[in-house]
Amino acid sequence: MRRRLIAVTLALAVSACGDGGSRTPFAESRTPPSLSARFYPPQGWAWGYVRSGEGLIQRYGVAAPPVAPRATILILTGYGESAEKWFETVTDLTTQGFSVWVLERQGQGGSERETPWRDLGHVDSLDPDVAAVRALVKGVIRPGPDIPLVVVGHSEGGLVALRAAQQGLAMDGLVLSSPAFGLAALPLSRSDFAKFTPAMRFLRLGWIKTPDQPGWRRDAPSDALTHDPVRGKVQAAWMLANPDLRMGGRSLGWFAAFFDASEAAARGIRGTSVPTLMLTAGRDEAVSATPQTRLCAAMVACHETRYPVAGHDLHMESDAVRQAWLTAIVDFIRTRTAAKAPPRRGDPHGL
Repeated sequence: MRRRLIAVTLALAVSACGDGGSRTPFAESRTPPSLSARFYPPQGWAWGYVRSGEGLIQRYGVAAPPVAPRATILILTGYGESAEKWFETVTDLTTQGFSVWVLERQGQGGSERETPWRDLGHVDSLDPDVAAVRALVKGVIRPGPDIPLVVVGHSEGGLVALRAAQQGLAMDGLVLSSPAFGLAALPLSRSDFAKFTPAMRFLRLGWIKTPDQPGWRRDAPSDALTHDPVRGKVQAAWMLANPDLRMGGRSLGWFAAFFDASEAAARGIRGTSVPTLMLTAGRDEAVSATPQTRLCAAMVACHETRYPVAGHDLHMESDAVRQAWLTAIVDFIRTRTAAKAPPRRGDPHGL
């Protein structure tokens, strides 16, 4: 038994090895020549960094509309995503009159890395992600009293967004797009994996990854999360042109952090009162649908819309699905804008 455990540990350690790289944050990226103009940086796009306490430095970007903003949107990215993948969506939303911020997760995109393996998805906790959201909103965005703040969280970014709401971050609306509360594919059953990964983290071996979590590869499938062949290649194009953006598989510590956060979100779900729109994909092969529906039903004010033929990346789906997804978000934001508008003179509820 002891020899078997040693062999497994050595196999895991070997699978974690890869080319070393810089841990430092990365700002300006080079636009891939293969992309069409709709995937270029939005007009006036600017980069910045935010850090909360001793956490990693995280990269964010922002674009403003050509008119006075009607609402402020904060997008929290999913696993492995950089803000560049969201450029088309940011442009669509600024055209609607919204200012749009995109905060990348700790240890991915242009954010600082925890380990020398830049393409390794490793964290020990999602709490610093939540703290960075609070720091960005309170210290940088600083939304005004008359302009609603709506947080849009995709995949694991949806889990971070929900935890931020549960921890008291003031927001006027929450959009959860294909939120990750349970993962569809794990090396072991969740119960077994959840027992194993915290122990590895406790032993300071959380940076190890299992063989089913490879590093970044040039020949990796680029369209597994969407049915749109063009949008499905956007993230791969940005990573090919910008090596610092490349992301591969997740570490054992990452899985332990995910289990901690998803369990905490479930425990606090009945006290989550922020108006919430949950948009889910009927053909999602990345996350589980069951906890999405269960958690939405347990919230005080949550409405779920499912897109039956959509893959995980709703923001990168084919035009028919993506347009319906985008319209649902815009309509939700407009509803939150109307709810926050000051009473008109003569209104019986006004002054």
